[in-house]
Amino acid sequence: MSLIETLPADAATPAAARRLTPGLLALLAGLAAIGALSTNIILPSFPSIAAALHVPPRDLGLTLSSFFIAFAVGQLFVGPLSDRFGRRWFVLGGLTVFIVGSAVGAGAESFPVLIAGRVVQALGVCASSVLSRAIARDLFDGETLARALSLTLVAMAAAPGFSPLLGSALDAQFGWRAAFLVVGALAALLALCYAMGAGETHPADRRAAASLGATMRDYGGLLADLRFVLPALAVSLVVGGLYAFFAAAPAILILSLGLSPLQLGLFFAATVFVVFAGGLLAPRLAQKWGARSIATLGIVLALLSGALLLAASAAPTFPGFAAAITVFLLGMGLVNPLGTAIALHPFGRQAGLASALLGFLQMACAALGTALTTSLPLSATGALGVILTGGSALALLIFHPTHRKA
Repeated sequence: MSLIETLPADAATPAAARRLTPGLLALLAGLAAIGALSTNIILPSFPSIAAALHVPPRDLGLTLSSFFIAFAVGQLFVGPLSDRFGRRWFVLGGLTVFIVGSAVGAGAESFPVLIAGRVVQALGVCASSVLSRAIARDLFDGETLARALSLTLVAMAAAPGFSPLLGSALDAQFGWRAAFLVVGALAALLALCYAMGAGETHPADRRAAASLGATMRDYGGLLADLRFVLPALAVSLVVGGLYAFFAAAPAILILSLGLSPLQLGLFFAATVFVVFAGGLLAPRLAQKWGARSIATLGIVLALLSGALLLAASAAPTFPGFAAAITVFLLGMGLVNPLGTAIALHPFGRQAGLASALLGFLQMACAALGTALTTSLPLSATGALGVILTGGSALALLIFHPTHRKA
């Protein structure tokens, strides 16, 4: 049976009347998580890659920045095209391109070829990431949409936490190329499940015919619409802090606090449970106190975590760092799904376009946050504290007016 029951006949069913089944939830989670998984899985392999390809380890940061840039730009095209032609073939085509990029990365014998593989990976996987949110918006509304986004975005946020531990184990047992092969195989499995179990969620009568000029005008319209841009920017700033944490954590935990690479991977894995708790709490708390109030609470928690890091930056300790990051991740787990639902809710007919622009803003903030962790003239802990404090304060300022527009 199809994961999305009786589609396309169900396309006429009001979004609020559709059920969020376990199979559909698993599919949305997989689509959301595969890109995030492939982002960080190669981090533990940097020394091995540097030795194999004869490049300085610091140059391997380009494998992240090139991925983020291609990912951000690619989804700007995928979103509106899927609004015009439907979701199904863009998801399947994107996963196919990702598999090709993974194969190129696995077989790379030079650094430029490795970067090319990462770019191809990102151009493919951006489709599944952005369209996981668009598919959720196609199918659901209100509290069900918030619940679907909460659980799928938990998977998206959790994947970078588990991926360094998985990457470390693969590198130790099979070498660095195994990470590329594993994510390629997972994408193939995901494509098979999607092809066999999901129907088209964006039927022809809801599609918008748009030229390139019209698409650019639509993007401009979204950027000028405060219902979208305020929550989208707020969420993106907090997500940028998450990627800044990923970038800064090795320097803080290994170089400053003396943890081993395996302990670093275990720490990343442990943080997943905090994000998971936040994602589970978000829709329940929102049902009682309202999505905007709970999203605001999440931003305040992220701001508090930055202040805690700044206060301890002169003499960081592992318990203090772990406590501050726990507070941040709990706040991020609250604001990410709720802020996303608030941003996408008014734009059902443009769900792909809106989701693509939201993804672009998130990846842009991720690139900025990652760059600032190494460019600020501060210790790694101090730089992360500044980024989380500044980004969260700005997010709070931006998000506050949404309460008046509710």
